[in-house]
Amino acid sequence: MKNSNLPDFPEYIRNLKAKLKSAFQNPLISPPEDWSTGLLDASPFSVFIPSRFGGRGQKVHECLTVLETCSYESLPFSLITGINGALFLQPVSKYAEEQLQEKVFHDFIHHRSLGGLMITEPDFGSDALQMQSRFRKDGDGYHLQGTKHWGGLTGRADYWLLTARGETEDGGLDRSINFFVWDKSLGGIEVEEYYDSLGLDMIPYGRNRIDTHLPSERRLIPEGSGVRMLLDLLHRSRLQFPGMAMGFLKRLLDEARQHVRSRKVGGKSLSSYDQVQDRMAVLQSYYTVSSAMCAYSTGVAGVEKDCSGLALPANAIKSVITDMMQSAAQTVLQLVGAKGYRRDHIAGQALVDSRPFQIFEGSNDILYEQIAETALKSMNRLKETNLYRYLKNSDLTSRASSWMRDSLDFSLKSGLSQRKKVDLGRILGRLISVQMVMTLADRGFRQDLAENCLGIIKRRIQSLLGSFADSRGIQLVEDYEEGSAWLGFIPG
Repeated sequence: MKNSNLPDFPEYIRNLKAKLKSAFQNPLISPPEDWSTGLLDASPFSVFIPSRFGGRGQKVHECLTVLETCSYESLPFSLITGINGALFLQPVSKYAEEQLQEKVFHDFIHHRSLGGLMITEPDFGSDALQMQSRFRKDGDGYHLQGTKHWGGLTGRADYWLLTARGETEDGGLDRSINFFVWDKSLGGIEVEEYYDSLGLDMIPYGRNRIDTHLPSERRLIPEGSGVRMLLDLLHRSRLQFPGMAMGFLKRLLDEARQHVRSRKVGGKSLSSYDQVQDRMAVLQSYYTVSSAMCAYSTGVAGVEKDCSGLALPANAIKSVITDMMQSAAQTVLQLVGAKGYRRDHIAGQALVDSRPFQIFEGSNDILYEQIAETALKSMNRLKETNLYRYLKNSDLTSRASSWMRDSLDFSLKSGLSQRKKVDLGRILGRLISVQMVMTLADRGFRQDLAENCLGIIKRRIQSLLGSFADSRGIQLVEDYEEGSAWLGFIPG
């Protein structure tokens, strides 16, 4: 049901753009501490709220467009929007009781509330299933205790989605993961330390001590297991990363185009140099890949869908597009030269702000390894050893693998090292991206952009295949100082 009081989507986006441009007149300077007053007046989170509660109805293409619009002006604010939307509002809309949803969404629409997710713990960063935060039944509710850190909007959020494992009778912890909705009225979360973060200055991070009591209705209700709910939440969030990437990459592309056209080197425009042309083409290829990923996610990332089984596309999208974000920032910094290393230039800030995207919600090295392991386990079940024959029968890579058959028609050996798995995951992630670009081109996307993009990704895949084929086992040299001091080897 559509909320008739809401503006149509184009008008809504125009209003949001105006608010963002006003707040970020200098894209490097964060708005004042009361930034939420102006920016949240534009209701950027409403796209993540069901229409029956006054939101815009959780249409995936609207969610991605809002993330894109925000990230063109400010990557940190786009991340704030993603945290609130994908990591709080969407899970609440899917798994919380109706009465709790009504309270949460009312507060977000009418009181400019902020929400976040706490999973990570000091000793169990990437190993979330080993978290030590615990809960036990306590009267009509639950008593939850633990320590969480790196929760975006630490000390600033009004609501938190908290994760914990149930306490067993002998004082141990069971395997299941449970989610609880906390708000400030409940108390019991103390910020022990704020981190002096390197980038993303708008977003406070820190360490939180939790010792709180929650009513029973604050526990989310999974459709299956708690782990399945966690995967559904994380995969849907990763599938929406291209929204944040889209505006960021377009902004960097626009900034780079303006610079290389106006900058004169050796009496001619910087844009006329072949190396510069190649760098600009790579930036355009990232824009094209992000466009293709947004189009793909629109069809699979709806709240009504179960994303728990979409590990392969979700991990590929998150890892590939965040690698491209960091690479794009590096490229623009290289193009603008020393000027980009000033604090008041967008290139250096983009470099610092995009780097954490390769780490949070799954470190990219780990995700690439998981991509490879998913494929290898599937090949083992099918008793298939040839990479091309396996990939041509996958919906995610059938066309892309045929396009690169000569390079992929080989058998994989058993017992791949971790390094080889990471390389294989990088290759598979980019093949999945190729297929998405091909699908987008079929729908009428600009053919010249698509063809350039495919050629550039093919070049990258072939480079990765060269690394994958390298059979040398490189090992760390222990006690490296002995016999390696250069002063002992200078002539005469």
